[in-house]
Amino acid sequence: MHKKKARTAITPTREEDYPEWYQSVLQAADLAEHSAVRGCMVIKPWGYAIWENIQKVLDRMFKATGHQNAYFPLFIPLSYMEKEAEHIEGFAKECAVVTHHRLEKGKDGKLVPGGKLEEPLVVRPTSEMIIGHTFAKWVESYRDLPLLINQWANIVRWEMRTRMFLRTTEILWQEGHTVHATAEEAVIETQRMLEVYSDFCHQYLAIPVIRGEKTESERFPGAVNTYTIEAMMQDRKALQSGTSHFLGQNFSKSCGIQFRNIASELEYGWTTSWGSTTRLIGGLVMTHSDDDGLVLPPRVASCHLVIIPIIHNEDTQSKVLEYSEKLAFELRKIQYEGENLRVIVDKRDLRGGEKTWGWIKKGVPLRLEVGLREIESGELSVYRRDRPHKEAIRFFSEEVVVLLEAIQSNLLAKATAFREQHTVSIDHKEELYEFFTAKGEEIHGGFALAHWNGDPKIEEQVKQDLNVTIRCIPLHLPPEAGKCIFTHEKSARRVIFAKSY
Repeated sequence: MHKKKARTAITPTREEDYPEWYQSVLQAADLAEHSAVRGCMVIKPWGYAIWENIQKVLDRMFKATGHQNAYFPLFIPLSYMEKEAEHIEGFAKECAVVTHHRLEKGKDGKLVPGGKLEEPLVVRPTSEMIIGHTFAKWVESYRDLPLLINQWANIVRWEMRTRMFLRTTEILWQEGHTVHATAEEAVIETQRMLEVYSDFCHQYLAIPVIRGEKTESERFPGAVNTYTIEAMMQDRKALQSGTSHFLGQNFSKSCGIQFRNIASELEYGWTTSWGSTTRLIGGLVMTHSDDDGLVLPPRVASCHLVIIPIIHNEDTQSKVLEYSEKLAFELRKIQYEGENLRVIVDKRDLRGGEKTWGWIKKGVPLRLEVGLREIESGELSVYRRDRPHKEAIRFFSEEVVVLLEAIQSNLLAKATAFREQHTVSIDHKEELYEFFTAKGEEIHGGFALAHWNGDPKIEEQVKQDLNVTIRCIPLHLPPEAGKCIFTHEKSARRVIFAKSY
């Protein structure tokens, strides 16, 4: 006998069509929608609330490490970009360029660009060059260092293939830029900010990430070293979730960032940059959500708890609504993560089942149903989004924070167990190719730890053959002498191979 397939709120399921499942979750949760501009998206209130919570926490973490916020222009003169050859080469194909400054009526009455600019302006793909030229004015002496700046902004990268939150033409992000007196200080800063990203993902998004260094071919254009945090999604692909770059003196020399040291000698500064984007929301969706919709970690959730009044007739309506509002008022006094609980009372004129499934799909961590029976008995039951939707537990308002933390911990534990289950050590080329080769339509692959001799030609060959890249050289693994699985030459440590977004 065939086992009857369970009915799910999201179709297709993850196993049936993961990319389509992801889009369906975004739509069902009302997170975002496509805009009239190709490759751009409208982030709707439920999705933007998550971004606001991410901003709030990261901003606090940045300021705790001495950084200040500033804002720099959206437009970068083309001549600035040209000063750092490797940088412009790395972004040239993704740049949007402004060439005119007004619109005029053409011969057919349609609007056409007019007023050609003397110098084209690049819509920032990243801000190293425009910020570097500003820093050159701000830095004069060693007493001005370290200079620790962050900005919350948008960037534009003209992507050919886009997917909401993961890869869009316009991206919301933060980018940190710093200047230091020594290379050692800049390296410490680079690694410290990588640690901030890692801590944030673990503690707030409940996403376990691996910290590592990118290979030369995967470095940020113009960087000396690039460090990354890599997460595994439920389709076993890697998602680069934040990067931190040691830029050496490359951009200082391009932009003229110089300072007089303690001996009054002129030196070039040592710079870093680091960034994270709304891609974190895509990672959150793909790490925790299930076939019934979105699952939100409480620490960044748009709402912590929703109260659903169950009203069977007009006679009980006022009593149930009054009780629900009073309960919400008391719950909002409770502090969680330094803020009052975010509580919604769903008073919409909809059937109870429709409301319930709507909130399940939106991923709210706790769902509380209140009817006349609950009011009269004084016993309330709550539903946890990280457990089966029919599984109710007794609810005591004084324990709500404990419940939220239990959900947060459970999501991290589940995601960590999933990653460990699909991470393997591989010692032969044939094993690697078999690991990443599909067998039917089932989800396959994961993270493969293997020795590699450092040859970028091998990287390129694996990418061509399997669409697999080296995600990073993991920092948490100690050196381990071995042999490259491709050439049998000596290798000092294993790297992570994976398919990625």
